[in-house]
Parts: sequence; C-alpha cells; structure tokens
Amino acid sequence: MKEFTEEELARYNGKNGNPVYVAYKGKVYDISASFLWKDGTHQVLHKAGADLTDALEQAPHSGDVLEKFPVVGILHNANVHLNHIRHQPKIVPRKEKATSDMHS
Repeated sequence: MKEFTEEELARYNGKNGNPVYVAYKGKVYDISASFLWKDGTHQVLHKAGADLTDALEQAPHSGDVLEKFPVVGILHNANVHLNHIRHQPKIVPRKEKATSDMHS
C-alpha cells in the first residue's frame, strides 16, 4: 500500500482534474466519487488533500462515512499516530488487594 507524506497528499486536492483524497486516522481515502466533495471542498469548511482526523472529531458525523470509499494508502506522519493515541481513553491499572486483606 502506498505511503503518503502530507506534501504528497496535498496534491490530491480535486483541483485541475486531480483526484480527491483525504486522510483519517492514518488511512488515505479516495473520495473522488462523492458529490459532497465537488472541486475538492466539503461544506466550505474542509479541503481535500489534507488529514481530517481532528476535523472529523468535531463533525456532525463520524469518520465511518469514509468507510464506503476505497483506501488508497496510509499517511506517513507521526502526528497522525499521536493524535489517534491522544484521543484514546486512559487505562489505569487496578490496585491489587494485599494478601492480608483477602483473608479478613
């Protein structure tokens, strides 16, 4: 699978006949077939050729809407992985009871 840098992804902005690609949680999707992304923009707020991970956290829909489009690669960028991890719930280990507490 192709690895995209942010610079490479930016070329797929839907302008001048280019395909419309966006990244979400490290995956790059080809959304060229979506009429909602005509000319590389969506709802005037989002531009194609970009990582939309943070933007979709605030959207009225989840990133699941992208799953109907083909994945064409992965975004090679440490910040994507850090953003994804940052939004994960924190796991706190449970304290074990002392052996003396178990026999009381």
